[in-house]
Amino acid sequence: MLCIFFGMTDNIVVLSTCATEEEAEKLARLLLDARLAACVNVVPRIRSYYRWKGAIESADECLLIVKSSRELIGSINAVLEKEHSYEVPELLALPVVEGATNYLNWLLANLRSGPEGE
Repeated sequence: MLCIFFGMTDNIVVLSTCATEEEAEKLARLLLDARLAACVNVVPRIRSYYRWKGAIESADECLLIVKSSRELIGSINAVLEKEHSYEVPELLALPVVEGATNYLNWLLANLRSGPEGE
């Protein structure tokens, strides 16, 4: 039986791209080791098209899908700003509106309880 939690949660899904699978693995492990993410999916070999410095560019990238909580977004951003190879790392946080109760409980149990220093 699937039990669904309805209503806004404090969980988020963070999207970020990076240049290589090696960098994606490094960033995923850093976020997991710091308990800023309960899970990070790495989707290899996506093709991105974007504007950069006045021109339309494209590149092969890896997509990170990070499961976390809203209160940790500042710490996630700090890790990406420090460790990412891009001048402007992508960081988009999408709210998790609902999900399976057991999964959301597992997610929260595998995150630290607040931002650095709390």
